[in-house]
Amino acid sequence: MAKNVAKPQHATRSKDWGSNLVAAGKSRTVKRIGKYEIVRELGSGATSRVYLALDQFNNQQVALKLFNPGPLRDAMRANAYRKLLLTEASLAGKLSHPHIVKIFDAVLAGELNYMVMEYVEGETLEKYTEVDYLLPISTVAEIIYKCGNALEYAHRQGVIHRDIKPANILMQRGGDIKITDFGAALIESQQVSQQLTQVSGVGSPAYMSPEQIQEWPLTNQTDIYSLGVTLFKLLTGKLPFYADNSYSLLYQIMNIDPPLPQTFRHDIPEQLGNIVRRAMQKDLSLRYQTCGDFTRDLVNFFNCGVEAQTEIYDTEKFATLRSLHFFRNVGDTVLWEILHISDWRKVSLGECILREGDRDCAFFILAGGMVRVTKEGHALNTLQKGDCFGEMKRFPDSNYLRATSIYAETDVTLIEINLDVLAKASVECRFQFDDAFLYILLKRLDAANARISSLLHDRTA
Repeated sequence: MAKNVAKPQHATRSKDWGSNLVAAGKSRTVKRIGKYEIVRELGSGATSRVYLALDQFNNQQVALKLFNPGPLRDAMRANAYRKLLLTEASLAGKLSHPHIVKIFDAVLAGELNYMVMEYVEGETLEKYTEVDYLLPISTVAEIIYKCGNALEYAHRQGVIHRDIKPANILMQRGGDIKITDFGAALIESQQVSQQLTQVSGVGSPAYMSPEQIQEWPLTNQTDIYSLGVTLFKLLTGKLPFYADNSYSLLYQIMNIDPPLPQTFRHDIPEQLGNIVRRAMQKDLSLRYQTCGDFTRDLVNFFNCGVEAQTEIYDTEKFATLRSLHFFRNVGDTVLWEILHISDWRKVSLGECILREGDRDCAFFILAGGMVRVTKEGHALNTLQKGDCFGEMKRFPDSNYLRATSIYAETDVTLIEINLDVLAKASVECRFQFDDAFLYILLKRLDAANARISSLLHDRTA
């Protein structure tokens, strides 16, 4: 349940919660913080401690980040530290994307400051930047595609992350990713056209863009640069710039062109190396203008630069869903959900997909190729990319048996959606899917009426 940033609590309540915090400081064990029951500690850093907690009201596990009150007592750091807390807390309920960690709740009350986030079971990408643990090239490209897609969404909401790096990207056990830690974010005010005053000098130097180092006004292109460095690191296990001291490192970032990733790993395709180089251009006019431009080149890389494979990558799936007329009015968040609940497969020319008399429970959309519709061996129709079939099973309690057969007229890519699985999807997903589905039915009804009118006219004549 997403909430706005909480205002300071009443003194009595703050005192009760504060006692929990004091107890935590002594024994490092906490049973409850606010309404959240603490399960166990997940990790700690210089500024915060993260717990796995239970939101009993919503019956879900969450990650609770408890901030260290120490910096707030330091006059030199208090103002900057509080701005960072307020920045991340202000995003509670604002960003909703499958590849961004959701912030559900935030409380800033004196020395008790904590944030409640979506719990992601997994680890950061830092491990996979080590030479001995590098991921396959196609997997890295897919990870960056998903990050770019998530950042494109954040940028449309007026949010620039400013600290993109492997340590701020979580990989779940299933292999999916989520961007986290928006504490350094730059947020465009919805009330005025100017950007909110932010803390300068935040971010990780090795991943900072030249304009970020020089404290110039920032745009979405600073995230694109950092994502390019992240891609370089995940591909090679090395940073594009290395120095023994910060001054030399910052000088290189501002003045020296980075090497191509192929310098350190010879099996990296030239097309992917060029994508890295464009993302890291110092000249903003030469760098990708939007994350959409970045991800489109990654899609082209998958289409042309990846060796033929039976697996269909999420990159290709998402780009295909976006291109289909069936999903023309469906938002990106729902598209990702549909991607995850659907099965994709390739079918060879001549193969039978459905037979007359089948009692299947699936809805099919053609992602590519052409199929032939037949009845008792006679051809009735052909369907092409973006068309669907099996739609009669979408109606509740339907015992409908297929009256026609479907054959692959060419090599075909099929999207199969099990209707029992769709019934358990989010309300928004089901609503948008049904809206698209009804539009197709109305178009087919209109076409059928036109054919009937034409037949009647011919018969009368």
